Amino acid sequence: MRKTTALRAAAAATAALLTMTACSSRRDEADRDTAAGGACKGQQTTGITDDTIKLGGIYPLSGPASAYGTISKGVGAYFQYVNDKGGIAGRKVRFIVRDDGYQPPKAVEEARRLVEREKVFAVFQTLGTPSTAAVWDYLDKQKVPQPFVATGASVWGTDARHPWTIGWQPNYVAEARVYAKYLKDTKPKARVAVLYQNDDFGKDLLGGFEKAVAGSGVKVVARESYEVTDPSVSAQMASLSRSKADVLLDVTTPKFGSQALAADARNTGWNPLHIVNNVASSAAVLKPVGFKNVQGVVSATYFKDPADPQWADDPDVKTYKEALHEYAPDTDPDNQFNAYGWAVASSLHKALDSMKCPTREGLRDAVRNLKDVRVGMLLPGVTMSTGHGDAFPLETMQLMRFKGERWQLFGKPVDTREEFGPLTK
Repeated sequence: MRKTTALRAAAAATAALLTMTACSSRRDEADRDTAAGGACKGQQTTGITDDTIKLGGIYPLSGPASAYGTISKGVGAYFQYVNDKGGIAGRKVRFIVRDDGYQPPKAVEEARRLVEREKVFAVFQTLGTPSTAAVWDYLDKQKVPQPFVATGASVWGTDARHPWTIGWQPNYVAEARVYAKYLKDTKPKARVAVLYQNDDFGKDLLGGFEKAVAGSGVKVVARESYEVTDPSVSAQMASLSRSKADVLLDVTTPKFGSQALAADARNTGWNPLHIVNNVASSAAVLKPVGFKNVQGVVSATYFKDPADPQWADDPDVKTYKEALHEYAPDTDPDNQFNAYGWAVASSLHKALDSMKCPTREGLRDAVRNLKDVRVGMLLPGVTMSTGHGDAFPLETMQLMRFKGERWQLFGKPVDTREEFGPLTK
């Protein structure tokens, strides 16, 4: 798959930073510890002992994507909950969170800190396509696992040159396929306007959508991009409204998702079906706009919404809510970003349990050999699977529509592998 300019720029920035500090990147003898016995001998055990696992995460706790920062609280609450239950295979998890402000150079700095100073076992969860792209070359050279990155860029599953990195959530092309199928089934002559972030995230979903609707009656008639440093997207929304498209595909991060929804609500002369991508679908994004202004908005998901009454008696959701109240009392359990953090942390737990060797190599291999693994917070019908030629753990999503004060699922889960075939390089 061809990398975009932004991805190449991030890699170049990484290379420059690596060159400047190459002398300090030498791993000490602890990195060459051996695991006991057989096939595990000679593999890396840095950051893992019989009693502990040290993990590091990099999130935008500040900056234009700071709404995502609360994901780390969902992850942290899960690990505290597990630690109080005895840990993972008897090992207590220490989770170290660093802030990159959604800035790729800062992400590289924090990755180096986690690996060289903190000596983490793995860098679990780098958030955002630009930040993840900036650090994966470094982590690959250091042979440090980068499991379940918090970005749906398809490159994490198609680039075999980076075996230490893998995604988790349905990739943006898979998500785009779900929206394309929905429109082809329900609005086969749809005219679509697209607002998208001008980076690999936005271009990945837009490109996947355009490919999925190719040859059908669904047409993209207008496109407007924005930069993550822009103060607002009001000008882009005004331009798109002039297209008179009957569908708006909103490919944004939370701050700009709220702005786009608000602009749509204010424009009484344009009333398109508004499809907002999953990463900007949290109630925390919609609430500032006013729930009355986002009725009928469509999105897609793959994990249980803790605010949905249908999961009120679900044992996994109940455990999540109780644990969040205990270990992160300052957070809202109904915030989907917190639920996302809990779900991805519990998914990593499953992968750690399946390691054949308690080593970095063991985790690298485990996340690429998942067979219909069930995770409590995922929707029924959604399981994790990877294997030879398939490095996408999740590729099934279900559509949802905002009604009243919450999202409501509709239709059936869509396995995009079955509907469109596997996504390959």
